[in-house]
Parts: sequence; C-alpha cells; structure tokens
Amino acid sequence: MAPIVIPFRGVAGKQRIDAPEELREQLALAMLGDVLTACVATDRTLVVTSDGGGTKLVRELGAELVEDPGGGQGPAVAAGLAELPDRPALVVNADLPCVVPHDLRTLSGAAELGAFGLVEADDGTTNALALPRPKLFAPLYGAGSAARFREHASSLRYDTSTAVIPNLVDDVDTRVDLERVALRAGPRTQAALGILRDL
Repeated sequence: MAPIVIPFRGVAGKQRIDAPEELREQLALAMLGDVLTACVATDRTLVVTSDGGGTKLVRELGAELVEDPGGGQGPAVAAGLAELPDRPALVVNADLPCVVPHDLRTLSGAAELGAFGLVEADDGTTNALALPRPKLFAPLYGAGSAARFREHASSLRYDTSTAVIPNLVDDVDTRVDLERVALRAGPRTQAALGILRDL
C-alpha cells in the first residue's frame, strides 16, 4: 500500500449542501470520519487542515495532523506530501463517504507499478490521485483538473491509469449527492443524513 494525504477544508467546502450551517459542519465531519476510518485501516494517513473539528477527529481516529498552509487544495496537498518519503503516495478527498480499504488498495496499484492513478469525478474534477512519488505532484485542482493531471503525467513521461472505482467517483457536494450514496455511505455519514432528513 501507500500513505494517504487528505485535505480537509471543513464546512467551507460544503456550501452547496442545502442544510443549516451547523448541520453542514456535522456532515463534513461525518464524511471525513468515514474516509479516515477506511484510510487509517489501510496505511499511514495525514490530514491537512486548520479546522478545529477536523483536528479533533484526526487525533481521535489515529491519523497525523498537518497544518493547512492556506491557499487552497493544491498547497494543502503539497504540504501533506512534503511529510512523506520518496515512494508511492495517495491523495484522497474528504467527501467520499462510501470509500472502503479495498478501494484504496485498488487505487494504490497504479502508483506501485510506476504510473499515475486518477479517479475523475463526474464533473471532470479530481477525487483521488495515486502518485509514483510525492514530488511528482502539481497543484492542478479546479474545474477540468482531471484532464490537467493526465497532461501533467504525460509531460513527465508517465502513464496514467484512470481508475473507475465507484466509491471514489461518488463525491458529495449537494443534498442530491447525499441521497444518492445514502445506502453505501459509512455509518457517520448515514447518521448525519438521518438528522438532516428529520428536519
């Protein structure tokens, strides 16, 4: 396997979920908790955040905390990767509440074979990366980032394995997304969704 970096913005990253602010925060932390549970069961896990609730959860679940340097997802991921040795590494978003250890092992396979691994979201952004070496990362997140990561890998003369791993494709940005993954989501996310449904 490979160590894992998770950037976490807290509730700031979930403004499109139609719910009160406090519940959006609970949902963001619940999803992080489900992602962390899968990751820490798989390999060394580092979470890059400055969010208070996220920091507490990281410590409770046995991951390592890296202070978010600010500037967005790219600099956050770079800060986490800078803590890792020169060997394959994974980057996994915090809003993938269906992920299980098998998904991470599948993604890791590409990097262990010397290729980039990429999980593209339905909107063309990037949900997860497998890197042959941490220093090969470039901060290319945002709209259309999956295509940019493929171009980046090609410019470095690396192949890219575009992995269709449903639990890593299914990110959560809206209430509709939450309902779509409800039956497969981890227990923390299911509990938070139950509270939302009761409103």
